[in-house]
Amino acid sequence: MPPQLRSFTSRATTTTDTVDLFSSERVDANGVLIVTPTLNERDSIEQLIQGVRTHAPGAHILIVDDGSTDGTAEAALELARTGNDVHVLQRGRKLGIGSAYQDGFQWGLDRHYERFVSMDADLSHDPRYLPALIGATTSGADLAVGSRYLHGVSVVNWGLSRLALSVIANRYARTITGMAVRDTTSGFQCFRREVLRTIDPRSFRFTGYAFLVELKYRTFQHGYRICEVPIIFVDRRYGFSKLGLRHVAQSTWAVWVMRLGRRPSRSNR
Repeated sequence: MPPQLRSFTSRATTTTDTVDLFSSERVDANGVLIVTPTLNERDSIEQLIQGVRTHAPGAHILIVDDGSTDGTAEAALELARTGNDVHVLQRGRKLGIGSAYQDGFQWGLDRHYERFVSMDADLSHDPRYLPALIGATTSGADLAVGSRYLHGVSVVNWGLSRLALSVIANRYARTITGMAVRDTTSGFQCFRREVLRTIDPRSFRFTGYAFLVELKYRTFQHGYRICEVPIIFVDRRYGFSKLGLRHVAQSTWAVWVMRLGRRPSRSNR
């Protein structure tokens, strides 16, 4: 039985429905760019790239490295020599996850990729979900979000306090912004090219983890169709978490800044 895809339109009075999504272990991913920020992810980078090659053959991977000291960029460059599907953008110093996605998305737009996936390098975002995310954007969705909270809670290896904080933060963001997205802070998502060109991530107010919420909110404001694809999120298997209380605090007031900001005209689509 194919997995269920929760989808909704981006109107003020949101409606929800259920859409069948094809079930496949692989997907033809030609024209897809997977943007992956890295900071000391050497231990997982080879397994990540192998997973992408297995589940999304044809996709290209852009590693955006923020000055890793463990040889992450060098390992990625070595893997790039085994095919033409891996690219490495070295930025030399830590500039933040939002900034990495801004540079990565623009790199891909300049090279005419058609769909863009944002994905962590630590294997908490399992490549086996790529067919569902990519497939959703060929079946009517403009943005497909890999959701940890679509059917209850699908998170493994998080402590109770961290899980509670995430659940509360997502509910708070939904309430303030009016979005029906259950996982507003998810970093695993797939966009159609048109969406990124319209919302222009380079113009975003935030470059930290609030950037992930702003991506969805700008998409919502412009009336694009957003859907959520259920995933199981397993806490990072390698490295260390870069999310601290400062990022959580920023996201708390950031949703108010987004909500009270000027609403873009849909005529810009």
